[in-house]
Amino acid sequence: MANKGMVLTQKENDLTYYRLAPFAVGIYEASLHLVDHSFAHLVEDYFQEGGLREIMKPLPHIHRVIPAQSAVKTEWILPYDDVKRLIESNKVFNVRDCICRVQQDFIGRKCDFPIHNCLNFSAYERPPRPGDISKQEALDLLDETEKIGLVHTVSNVIEGVYYVCNCCGCCCGILRGLNEFGLEGSIAAANYYSEIDHETCIGCGVCEKRCQVYAISMIENQAEVDLEKCIGCGLCVTGCPVEAASLKLKPDEERIDPPKNFRVWEEKRLENRVIN
Repeated sequence: MANKGMVLTQKENDLTYYRLAPFAVGIYEASLHLVDHSFAHLVEDYFQEGGLREIMKPLPHIHRVIPAQSAVKTEWILPYDDVKRLIESNKVFNVRDCICRVQQDFIGRKCDFPIHNCLNFSAYERPPRPGDISKQEALDLLDETEKIGLVHTVSNVIEGVYYVCNCCGCCCGILRGLNEFGLEGSIAAANYYSEIDHETCIGCGVCEKRCQVYAISMIENQAEVDLEKCIGCGLCVTGCPVEAASLKLKPDEERIDPPKNFRVWEEKRLENRVIN
């Protein structure tokens, strides 16, 4: 069952523990090799008929946003948001196709972002597998995804993160929850927000085009940020040609720390589930 992705594994003190995998992130991603026209449309029907809403409804959120590496001042970055340190602390790295874009290829994908950039990693050595890359290649992959305008998202926990998704707003189920289904709770925003210096802004519109959640609009030739929509990803910062955009750390009272680990996350999700 673990090999099929129906059960998740976790190692602690040389022991392996097992837990039932959720549909997302879990069973769905493990079904990448099964995706065809029929599978893709069944999943889409499930999402459209209420499945996505039910997946995203309980808190804590499934995913959270990690800001782009170069968008946050070193002295401001929170420990669980340091994606570079996360990569540096692991040993084995693998890249695979993004199942969201693969699924959308059968539906009618609306973007031309590359597919092969779903990064996973482990602190434990294992025999080589197809798709394995070096630590430097993993860091380079993150640089490239930031450059082209994809949002880093990870499991909404502090301990036990083992992958980084690089998401677009039109294909990613999590971001589609915001953009297409109006589910405000579909993702935990980073503890940062975008700010535009209007004296520096030249009105080029790059930030508007790069924003995957439509949080930036051009008004009278100036970029304006809708803080209700901003998820703190920093793509506006990394793309701004004149450094008019910046990320600011939210005040203490507005920050929400992720659950410590999957056990705490699961317990809180169970408490918040409402079974009709």
